[in-house]
Amino acid sequence: MPERLSVEQSALETIWFHVTTPNALRVPGGMKVFTKGEGCYLTDIEGRTYLDGLAGGAYVTNIGHGRAEVANALVEQAKKLAYVTPYNFVAPPTIELATKLGELTPGDLDRVFFVSGGSEAVETAMKIAKQYQWLNGEHKRTKVIGRRGSYHGATFYAMSISGASHEYNNKIFSPLVPGCVQVPSHNCYRCEYKLEYPQCDILCVEMIERQILHEGPETVAAIIAEPVPAAASIYPPPAEYLPRLREIADKYGILLILDEVINGFGRTGKMFACEHWGVVPDIMTVAKGITSGYAAMGAAITGPKVTSSFESAEGRESGLNHVISFGGHATASAAALKNIEILERENLVDNSAKMGAYLLEGFNELRKYPIVGDVRGLGLLAAVELVRDKKTREPFRPEDQMPARVTAHMQELGLIARTAQVVEFGPPLTVGRAEIEQIVDVMEKTVVWFSKEMGIG
Repeated sequence: MPERLSVEQSALETIWFHVTTPNALRVPGGMKVFTKGEGCYLTDIEGRTYLDGLAGGAYVTNIGHGRAEVANALVEQAKKLAYVTPYNFVAPPTIELATKLGELTPGDLDRVFFVSGGSEAVETAMKIAKQYQWLNGEHKRTKVIGRRGSYHGATFYAMSISGASHEYNNKIFSPLVPGCVQVPSHNCYRCEYKLEYPQCDILCVEMIERQILHEGPETVAAIIAEPVPAAASIYPPPAEYLPRLREIADKYGILLILDEVINGFGRTGKMFACEHWGVVPDIMTVAKGITSGYAAMGAAITGPKVTSSFESAEGRESGLNHVISFGGHATASAAALKNIEILERENLVDNSAKMGAYLLEGFNELRKYPIVGDVRGLGLLAAVELVRDKKTREPFRPEDQMPARVTAHMQELGLIARTAQVVEFGPPLTVGRAEIEQIVDVMEKTVVWFSKEMGIG
């Protein structure tokens, strides 16, 4: 016991944890020290095992924990060559990975700019879009349109275009990057226009066109969107939404960036979420599932429409004015190749579709409870929205401390999940029916418990 306390105390005193407040880390269960992962399970320093309902806590470990194959690929590549600069050097696994990504991604996306993670991928995509417009003589196209409720990362540009916590970020870090325009999202459960689908005629996407006209089409460089916003409430779009967004972008000469950092590599039941709607972006951002967290890697991927403008330019202007020292890291590339091999060999994308449908089937049974306002998801990306009043959709108040209490209770029952506006789930794609049933069982027990705690029902 003294040793465990020493480790936890050392962590609290030396590590600056991401996002979480110091006080939240000090409460029971606020911080976990995990020592082992195997398949869909995590084991903490006390020896207690939890079902990992969030794939490492952030929708990352798509192939599950403890894959010796990936570890061996990392080691073998590091023995041969760990690193060369991405400026004008490259290692064979990086070339092989870029080729593989060109085969996997939809449409003609075939040119890969490697980075270290999702935020960097978004930064890269924005800079590609702006330089592309500049090279084409469109020097006024400096604005990027994002959606309220979106999340695109924590670096400055990615944070500025994110809609989630935009007001909070603006208050602390103002001025944010200029030219980041926010428009309503497609959250049908909490529609900003107070309309119901399909009678709404997808007003949320039509308002993007109106915003473009208001800004001046000649000033807009790109639109960025997650196919399924994941870090902020998890809501799949209406069927017509992304195809219409593609039409609007094309109509006004605007590049469409689809952020698949969380959605990609099987999370939604397709290799990439945009495939559900047959939409090919101009630029796609990926990370997380590209290596399943076994190494740090991300990428911005584009095709001839964009790259041809750079290739026809002369001198320094023909190169993207952007540098990431660890982009295309040789050992990370080796890990990504082995990760993708496992995804394909074990049919994990198909398993995501099947187990995701089974998960939503179970969650939909919970709609009978008075605090379950909505259930939604796609593949193994699912959410249960808890409310004080189902009829009015009134959310729980800050003083109810719903997120912290619900998350802690699920941990007590042996399940790792996350609660913000909604209770979020995204287990490894290796999950089976038994694990899905455990997730639904814990969610139901937690709903019953919290209903009693709040005196609702």
